[in-house]
Amino acid sequence: MAKKSEIIKEVFRHKGLIQKLPDVYRMLKAIANRSYKPEIKGFILPAFALLYAISPIDVIPDWIPLVGAMDDLAVLAIAIPALMKEVEKFLIWEEEQKNKTLIEE
Repeated sequence: MAKKSEIIKEVFRHKGLIQKLPDVYRMLKAIANRSYKPEIKGFILPAFALLYAISPIDVIPDWIPLVGAMDDLAVLAIAIPALMKEVEKFLIWEEEQKNKTLIEE
């Protein structure tokens, strides 16, 4: 039976998520500064999914072989693509902000 931490590591190998971490960090900073407003489903859903995955409370207990970890995987499999779409939107927004700055100068 796989440990929860191993499953989460496997999910985070999803299609370039590791390469996008600097972009996710910049997006989080922009959200904290209130300069970027993400869509709820693109930011809040992945945040809750991550909290659910690392939480010891599960719909299906992890001690049940094979099935126990599937709920975590399913939640993360839905949430990570939503986060990646939001990061792409952020990168477009970020580029637009740079272009506005260049035009104003």
